[in-house]
Amino acid sequence: MAFPQTRLRRLRATPALQALFREIRLEPGDLALPLFVRPGKGVKRPILSMPGHFQYSVDELIKAARAASAAGIPAVILFGIPERKDPLARGAYAADGIVQRAIRAIKDALPNLVVITDLCFCEYTSHGHCGVVRGRKIDNDATLTLAAKTAVSQARAGADIVAPSGMMDGQVAAIRGALDGSNLKDIPILAYAAKYASAFYGPFREAAESPPRFGDRSTYQMDPANAREALREVALDIEEGADMVMVKPALPYLDVLSSVKARFGLPTAAYSVSGEFAMLKAAAANGWIDERAVTLECLLAMRRAGADILITYAATDAAKWLKQS
Repeated sequence: MAFPQTRLRRLRATPALQALFREIRLEPGDLALPLFVRPGKGVKRPILSMPGHFQYSVDELIKAARAASAAGIPAVILFGIPERKDPLARGAYAADGIVQRAIRAIKDALPNLVVITDLCFCEYTSHGHCGVVRGRKIDNDATLTLAAKTAVSQARAGADIVAPSGMMDGQVAAIRGALDGSNLKDIPILAYAAKYASAFYGPFREAAESPPRFGDRSTYQMDPANAREALREVALDIEEGADMVMVKPALPYLDVLSSVKARFGLPTAAYSVSGEFAMLKAAAANGWIDERAVTLECLLAMRRAGADILITYAATDAAKWLKQS
């Protein structure tokens, strides 16, 4: 029916009516918080491009994880800065590696907090790339062996979910096979299935101390121009055994996120990356935006596009704001 019989404003007339007919809910339980861990004790090193975030030693990391859990956040995702870097990323799969130590400490202190491990090598390699380098090229298949070893090491340390992010062809199959062959068949895989070679990762390079020493990552991460290719990438990861998939970055790729969720229906994560976070923080610091309102609106847009899990550096603040609303 046409106006005046149909008046959509009737259902927006009061806050109570708006809440009753709201299509998408945003809750602390949707959030996962990235955390950076490094060697030492009593270390809480500020990440200047990401206000409010730090590189933590394990003891300080527990405090941050505890605060996240208390805010209602159900999961954290760990990134490690090792004691030493080398061409084969040995710190990534060492039984006493920095992430493995952090996992054990978190599970001891907060056994119900879900620990996701980012499974990549850029933080651990002396060249800063996400795999084994031959000459100036990434050796995809040699990297799979290291990915499999790292997944098993992280799972044995107590990780609840492993999340391969290197965008190597066949990485999910290699990891699934290694986990199953090590009696770790119940460990799920969250695949960074559509990860773009994005300019939005800039602040993360400081946080993880992981800029590549030569070239860039465009030969293995996706071209930002390609959306149909993302569906192929996701389909392959699902065929190889992924239990969940991810689109990264989030806000500039809502079209991809929506298509992935509509096509496959799997639990889907959106990673709101460091550049997204830093832009909002900078604008808020200048008084140009309402940080709370804009942050929650962005996260709501990701949920509306199809995300079930929101990995965001704003998780702790967002959880507190949601509890207040």
